[in-house]
Amino acid sequence: MDSILAFLGSIPWWGWLLIGLLLVALYDITQKKHTIRHNFPVVGNIRYFLESFGPELRQYIVANNREELPFNRQQRAWIYSSAKQENNFQGFGTDQDITSAGYIFINPALLPLKLAPDNPNYSNPYTAPGAKVIGLFHKRRKPYHPPSIVNISGMSFGSLSATAIESLNKGAKKFGCYHNTGEGGLSPYHKFGADVVVNIGTSYFGVRDNNGNFVMEKLVKLVETNPFVRMLELKLSQGAKPGKGGVLPAAKISAEIAEIRHVEIGKDVISPASHSAFSDIPTMVAFIESMAAETGLPVGIKSAVGKLEQWHELADYMLETGKGPDFITIDGGEGGTGAAPPSFADHVSLPFVYGFSKVYQIFQKRGLTSRITFIASGKLGLPESAIMAFAMGADLVNVGREAMLSIGCIQAQICHTNRCPSGVATQSKWLQSGIDPTLKSERFYNYIKTLTKEILEISHAAGYEHPCQFTMEDVDLAMGDNNRIQPLCDAYGYTKDVVPFTSIADLLKIRT
Repeated sequence: MDSILAFLGSIPWWGWLLIGLLLVALYDITQKKHTIRHNFPVVGNIRYFLESFGPELRQYIVANNREELPFNRQQRAWIYSSAKQENNFQGFGTDQDITSAGYIFINPALLPLKLAPDNPNYSNPYTAPGAKVIGLFHKRRKPYHPPSIVNISGMSFGSLSATAIESLNKGAKKFGCYHNTGEGGLSPYHKFGADVVVNIGTSYFGVRDNNGNFVMEKLVKLVETNPFVRMLELKLSQGAKPGKGGVLPAAKISAEIAEIRHVEIGKDVISPASHSAFSDIPTMVAFIESMAAETGLPVGIKSAVGKLEQWHELADYMLETGKGPDFITIDGGEGGTGAAPPSFADHVSLPFVYGFSKVYQIFQKRGLTSRITFIASGKLGLPESAIMAFAMGADLVNVGREAMLSIGCIQAQICHTNRCPSGVATQSKWLQSGIDPTLKSERFYNYIKTLTKEILEISHAAGYEHPCQFTMEDVDLAMGDNNRIQPLCDAYGYTKDVVPFTSIADLLKIRT
């Protein structure tokens, strides 16, 4: 034994290195899982090592400020600096290619709007209520007037961590915007004081029986015991995975999530692609009306856009019966998700501008736009994108991933792995413990406050008091290399209906 130890001790450090490399080479040659490692032992491992942090390498070293997707470095920097109340200005001038196809130009007035001292925005530049009262036309018992034009899109507890949901809700409470639960149902972390919109998906999480069927009594009880629930959103589909049910792996289902969603522990939860409570437009409208009648709340639908036949059918049915959703959330194909097949995320459903413009015109031609509040969703949490949505006919804007960025998301794009390094999109107790809701709620509050302020400032620059006043002539699009620009009305073939508006002061007097 002593001689063996002496021999091992006599081996120099580089000898041990060679032995280690030899062992790696032997393993690489004998394994059959990776061809590159088999054909190029030792050296082939470098390829997999570099691939393991390729996204981070490109994100922080290789890519320039304007070329990353979904959000480039410049966009993320604006959100981060706004959330931290740091300098979010830009010096020297734009570094964007302003002649590229689809580039947005917002037309300023020769003389911008001058706020009078008695205007609410004179002393508070962050106040912008919605211009419509949701549920008023259908005479819901509890109509809702959104205090903010910008709100939190549907992101479930389960997809996001408990501390992330808590941070967003507390920040929403402080600012005065609503918080959409996502289809995962109402959790304890949605109960810190913000107005809440309960999203009801195909699995009816939180309001279902053991077989996954919708239970009206559970919904009524949920609304009665949680008076901060102000609206119900029936999710038909979402932009990133329309026509595809979600999957929550068994490994991510804790006892808490199982209780909230009314599902079993230890089993994958696979949401169906379609609803079991209805099968066509008349039965869907009947379902909407029954939920509204039982709870008194406004009820809307959320959907991606593709084929238009059933949209026409819905509009015709609403015109004929006077019934239907109080609001419609259009989710663009560029919208986010915790997990989706690439084919769905990349190719199924239209981007927001195409989808929204087509659906809006369907309801406009039947004179229905005044009955409906249109909510826009899909990468619209930056001032210029939000302004374009308002100019096209949106009444409210929902933000999802931008809200995540404001509380620390670094766009690692591994939400589907449960290994989110920032703790935002994971159920790992260790990873999410890095989020301090007291600090992060303040970050979200700062972001949405700054976003609203810049939307209002751009509105004032265009001569308007409120973004609902934007018309499609106020926003131009670059047509690319033919040196032409075109207003939105020409690009999409319609002119937005005028939204009745007197003043923000009058909107603030509305009580619901």
